[in-house]
Amino acid sequence: MAETKAPDSTRRSERSRRAIYDAALALVAEVGYAKTTIEGIAARAGVGKQTIYRWWPSKAAVLLEAFLDLGRQANEALGGDADSEIPDTGDLEADLKFVLRATVDEMTDPKFEAPSRALAAEGVVNPELGARFVEQLLEPQLQLYAKRLAAAQEAGQVRAGIDLRIALELFTGPLAHRWLLRTQPLSHAYADRLVEYALYGLAPR
Repeated sequence: MAETKAPDSTRRSERSRRAIYDAALALVAEVGYAKTTIEGIAARAGVGKQTIYRWWPSKAAVLLEAFLDLGRQANEALGGDADSEIPDTGDLEADLKFVLRATVDEMTDPKFEAPSRALAAEGVVNPELGARFVEQLLEPQLQLYAKRLAAAQEAGQVRAGIDLRIALELFTGPLAHRWLLRTQPLSHAYADRLVEYALYGLAPR
C-alpha cells in the first residue's frame, strides 16, 4: 500500500498568510483603508476571518505586517537583504542622492503608496500601531542614514560635533512632509536639492 503523506500544515499556513498579505494590500489600494475590513480581506484571500484573528488583532496589524513583507520582497528583488546599507563610494553627496531618489521612487509607487499612507494616518490615532510603525519600519531606515553620515564624519566630510539625527532629518523630513501633505510632486530633482541644501546650507558660499 502506497504511503500517504500528511498535509504540510506549515506550507498551508504560509500560503494562507501570503494570500492575506496580498489581499490586504490590494484592498487598501482599491477602496482605501477606511473601507477595508477583516471580512473583506478574508474573502479576498479565500480564508475564514477566524484565521486572520488567530494571527493578528486588527486590520491595522495585518496591513503593517503585509507592508513590511512587501518591503522585504522588494529589497530581495534588487539583490539586497535585511542588512542592506546606503552605498559608501566616498562621495557623500552622490550616495545620499542615490538613496533619496530610490526613496522617491518607492513613495510614488502605487503599490507602496496606498498602504504606507494608510499606516501613517492610522498611526496618528492608534498609538500602539504608530509605535510599531516607527520601530519596525521607519527607525531601521533612519539608522542607515545615521550610519552613513557617521562614516562621512569620520572621513572628515561632515563637521565634527554635528548631531547626526538632526542632520539626517534635514533631508528625510522635508521629503516626508511633501509626500504626506501632497504640497508638490516628488521628483528626483527635488531629492537632489534636498541633499544639496542639507549638505551646503542656504548662506552664500
